[in-house]
Amino acid sequence: MLLSGIAFLLFSLSTGSFANTLTGLVVGIADGDTLTLLDAAHVQHKIRLAGIDAPEKKQAFGNRSKQGLSSMVFGRQVSVAWNKVDRYGRIIGKVIIGNEDACLAQVRAGLAWHYKTYENEQSYVDRERYARAELEARASKRGLWAEQTPLPPWEYRRERRRAH
Repeated sequence: MLLSGIAFLLFSLSTGSFANTLTGLVVGIADGDTLTLLDAAHVQHKIRLAGIDAPEKKQAFGNRSKQGLSSMVFGRQVSVAWNKVDRYGRIIGKVIIGNEDACLAQVRAGLAWHYKTYENEQSYVDRERYARAELEARASKRGLWAEQTPLPPWEYRRERRRAH
């Protein structure tokens, strides 16, 4: 009982600015930072993981990032703390599986960047954790950081838009 109370308190503190919570089964993985959740009413929700940006599918490490997220959450129950919907109708949220932050785990594994463009939407605690996790992944050359000069996904998308 005490452990579940402590876990809830830690979850509450680390979700800081999130007002809504959604729970359900992960039934799809689009890429390393987007999943589909099926709630108890059998409604599907597209979830964009908050605070991170993962390589696009056709980028180096795009498939590895997708596989990393899939191995962690696919077919499992998760909670999503959220307060925003993006222009594509996706819920932007922090995905929690058990007591683990799946967004942070992707950064820690070197499978996503801490998305600093939106870091002001994170709690101070999360902003610090994600930044530190990225620095540690870079220093250890984990995942995409094994490459000489990994291309951030926001730059990859910008280059693709210019080409079209």
